[in-house]
Amino acid sequence: METFPGQSEMIVKPEVQLLGDTLGAIAQGTLRIPRFQRPYVWRPDQMLELFDSLERGYPVGSLLVWETNLPLPSLDRVGDIAVPGPPPGAPTAFVLDGHQRLSTLFGTLMRPADQVVLDGQSEWIWQIFRELGDRFSREFGDRSSRNRYRHWKQTGTPPAQLLPMRSVLRTLDFLTFARRLQGGTESFVDFRHIGKMIDEAEQVAQRIKSYRFAVIRLQGGTLDQAVEVFSRLNSKGSPMTPQQMVSALTYDADSEDNLGDRISLILEGLGSRGFAELPSSTVFRAVLAVAGEEDVQTGRWESLAKRTKGKLDTAVERTETALGLAVDFLRSDVGVPLARLVPYSIQVLLLTAFFGLRPEPDGRQRDILAHWFWSTSWSGFFASANTTQVKNYLAAMKKFAQGGPDPDGCDEQARPFPDRFDMRSARIRTYLLWELQESPERQDPTGATFQALDELVKADTRAYRHVVASGAAGDSGQSPANRLIMPTVPGLSVRRALLTLAPDVADAVLASHGIPPEAMALLREGDDQGFIASRATHLAERERRFIVEKGIRPADAAAGGTEIDTE
Repeated sequence: METFPGQSEMIVKPEVQLLGDTLGAIAQGTLRIPRFQRPYVWRPDQMLELFDSLERGYPVGSLLVWETNLPLPSLDRVGDIAVPGPPPGAPTAFVLDGHQRLSTLFGTLMRPADQVVLDGQSEWIWQIFRELGDRFSREFGDRSSRNRYRHWKQTGTPPAQLLPMRSVLRTLDFLTFARRLQGGTESFVDFRHIGKMIDEAEQVAQRIKSYRFAVIRLQGGTLDQAVEVFSRLNSKGSPMTPQQMVSALTYDADSEDNLGDRISLILEGLGSRGFAELPSSTVFRAVLAVAGEEDVQTGRWESLAKRTKGKLDTAVERTETALGLAVDFLRSDVGVPLARLVPYSIQVLLLTAFFGLRPEPDGRQRDILAHWFWSTSWSGFFASANTTQVKNYLAAMKKFAQGGPDPDGCDEQARPFPDRFDMRSARIRTYLLWELQESPERQDPTGATFQALDELVKADTRAYRHVVASGAAGDSGQSPANRLIMPTVPGLSVRRALLTLAPDVADAVLASHGIPPEAMALLREGDDQGFIASRATHLAERERRFIVEKGIRPADAAAGGTEIDTE
């Protein structure tokens, strides 16, 4: 499609533009951020470095914009500020390279005056100030810093010596700042140098306002050409995630949501089932698998996008259904209540591929899948899986869905009982799945029953509290046997709660937490390491019985290292 009469190819027009003019174009709606751009991802330190570079006159990179009269969907907020739509009938320029920089500048410099003091990180990051004078640096112990730009994260009004960057483009706001500085009563104000600080503020404002961007303006061409330019630019520099890259490369202006939006909506839909925290990359790769791709780990995103373009809408719909079935299977047949407890995300990917082909498996297939899950989880089967292995596992799972042999990983030996509580270990997550199934209901120090899962949902891994202070028990203090879920009243440690249990509830409380009498006797005697070792032996024996009941080969050793194998 031609965007300008007689102009099917893009024409390049370099120019130089004042910062204020560039931001003004965003505010007027004539410079837009296309929706195929990735979200704002800059860190606070990157924002401060940008302002420091502007003041020093350092180059911060050129802007690349595409001028077209195509009705291209674009963002309605830039830098967390609402922006108007494009003026009707007028050509609009779309930012292909420079989104992060422009969002930083627009969200900071164009922020309305009534949003100076805000709460929450998503808002305070736009509150950037320039430190003036020397005494302020000394008082805050920041003598050596070369970058004098600051975020103000505290509540209340910032000190008068901090120049709010939102005031440098507005004359009235700048005058208000200067009057406040002149009439300031804060202890940091050095009245002898107020004039110098105002002069310094004026110089800073002038440097920012006079900064000129090199702008490369593309005119004409097609949407496909613009997206190709964007993707090539973003294959270098700050890395894009695979789903962001493919989302851009397969962008369709007629589609209401891009691929990234669709994945976010799928995850939102899983929130009520405890699986909204699945990695978006897992869902993305599941979409590729359902779309028929064999190598879902590939980095050749351009060729992948060409193969999948036009198929993703259908694949996303099928993936949403298949992923929902996979999650229901994990919850009902296996007993996985939360995404954060899934040992390996590749298990979710492979189950989604299975249910994409076989939405209604028979009882035998469901039993095999449950056995496969436990076998691969306890054994660490997917630890350090490479691209070729994942490709082979996916092919095997698809064959199983179509009536073929059992999937890879069904006949593995379990790893030993872990010696360290670390949620980055798939072995620990598997242990926690067993523990939640072994003792779903437990008793607090008063003997009242509570659901362990409810506490885990509320407090995440902080729900697993130390019995013995980790430093006091040496290496054994890191053992999962030194952790348990037990809510107590404020100020009461788990150790003290156990040692002061009432006799009429003590046996039931201890049994509900997997604490044998001999272990408790050691704790009462002050033998912390003995308590942990005794409880670890008890838990390992109980887990081993469960492993054998599931038809998995148990470990040869009683205990072993905790491998960090989070994907």
